[in-house]
Amino acid sequence: MRFSVVIPAYREADRIGGTVKQLRSALADIAAEGGVEIIVVDDGSQDGTSAAALAAGVDQAVTLEANRGKGEAVRAGVRVSSGDVVAFTDADLAYAPDHLVVLLNEIESGSAVAIGDRRHSDSVSVTEPSRLRRAGSAVVTAVRVLLRLGDGSDSQCGLKAFSRPAAMILCDASVMKRFSFDVEVLFLAQRFGMTVKQVPVEVVNSDASSVRLMSDGWDLMVDMFRIRARALLGRYPKSSELPQSKHLP
Repeated sequence: MRFSVVIPAYREADRIGGTVKQLRSALADIAAEGGVEIIVVDDGSQDGTSAAALAAGVDQAVTLEANRGKGEAVRAGVRVSSGDVVAFTDADLAYAPDHLVVLLNEIESGSAVAIGDRRHSDSVSVTEPSRLRRAGSAVVTAVRVLLRLGDGSDSQCGLKAFSRPAAMILCDASVMKRFSFDVEVLFLAQRFGMTVKQVPVEVVNSDASSVRLMSDGWDLMVDMFRIRARALLGRYPKSSELPQSKHLP
């Protein structure tokens, strides 16, 4: 399998079918040249998200019994995937499916990790984010830099792709369950010496997002301190401690 796309989904029964259809269309050429699988992870929804995904023809629908958060949902999807390249994107398709092809090409060109960057000089916002969302994003970046969890890159862009070795290493090493998962995997990618490529995106900021800016933002802040504490206490592996078979070039 050439490409696996994981979609973490919570209460997305009404639109997951359209999401799967758009992904199939955008990735048709990739499907014909190596294969594509689409995996929806229903993160404890009570609205029939898994059933709707299966009805839409998704390749796999993974159902978590309770809502565990984005990190747990992505890890569950990655672990059942089989693609040489593994990506994840949001169920609301805030980033057009064509962006996935760009990320795939970056990984196949030699990068271990490729991420969308809303701050890239070539990125475009079709709809402007709210002031609160912009302020929250700026605070997240500032805290990341302060805690030495990464540079000023856009950690919270919901569009990322990994080579299969990188995906499995990061799934095994990461522990954060919710939105801090994105910060953690980028921190670990840099810790392990992985090449991270940032690409411009066109983003549509949806009012229907499942992100709760205040409560989720607070949880993210707390978790970033937890990530730093885990690192200081030696609870993350070092690159030299990874199994030799998993080392990246």
